[in-house]
Amino acid sequence: MIDAHSHIWTRNVEQFPLANEKTVDDLDPPSFNYDELIALTQPLGVSKVVLIQHGPYHGVDNSYVLHATRRYPEVFRVVAGIDDRREGTGELMRKMLPQGVTGFRITPFFPARTNWLETPGMEEMWRVAADTGQAICCLINPDDLPAVSNMCERFPGTPVVIDHLSRIGADGTIRNEDVNELCKLAKQKQVSVKVSAFYGLGAKQAPYLDLAPLIKRVFEAYGPQRLMWASDCPYQLAPGHTYADSIALVRDHLDFLSPEDREWIFSKTAKRVYFF
Repeated sequence: MIDAHSHIWTRNVEQFPLANEKTVDDLDPPSFNYDELIALTQPLGVSKVVLIQHGPYHGVDNSYVLHATRRYPEVFRVVAGIDDRREGTGELMRKMLPQGVTGFRITPFFPARTNWLETPGMEEMWRVAADTGQAICCLINPDDLPAVSNMCERFPGTPVVIDHLSRIGADGTIRNEDVNELCKLAKQKQVSVKVSAFYGLGAKQAPYLDLAPLIKRVFEAYGPQRLMWASDCPYQLAPGHTYADSIALVRDHLDFLSPEDREWIFSKTAKRVYFF
């Protein structure tokens, strides 16, 4: 299996400094380094992981996730952070591809800003990604889906991934209009969706059966070849939740999935998008 979304950080802040005036006292959990991640995932059958740059702790300094990928090049790929407000965005994207960076995270959340898709650097990111195959990975709320759809229309060759089911139900309520908006985006054929972060959606209680109707709707819209499972560790390890709980929802409880569907969701989609 491939976990398409996990964060890591280290207490070795002398070698890998924290950003945003954070200190080691702010790290929660206090440590979740790449060795701890491997020790957690591999006994459960997860052999590869996509590392997502953690903006709140490291900003756009990708040094630690790149270090992890150099250490375990067969295990990890990276979705990096990048400052689209600086010049040279496209050149940096191309430079990072041979380092295992097969995607870039974009979000309006950190730093919080409006018109986040309208900078020249953002347009350059989408244009270059169409050439390199690096995915544009969107951490967004449902209200942001129409703007992302507009970008997909403008850049139809750019691979796009929507994180965490577009955070539908993050406030505890799964709204039909939000589900409709995410499903409508399926018309953009370059878009895939992460079925992930179950600990933080809907009722937020394992075994997360309340999320099954949402996932079924998204499955029907996108098909298994455009869905990928992910944990969002270490946050999936919050009290009352386990890594195994995240796997179990897709493996054991979604009776509308065939074995072949699960193969795509657990491995083949993420391999196509990130491990090329």
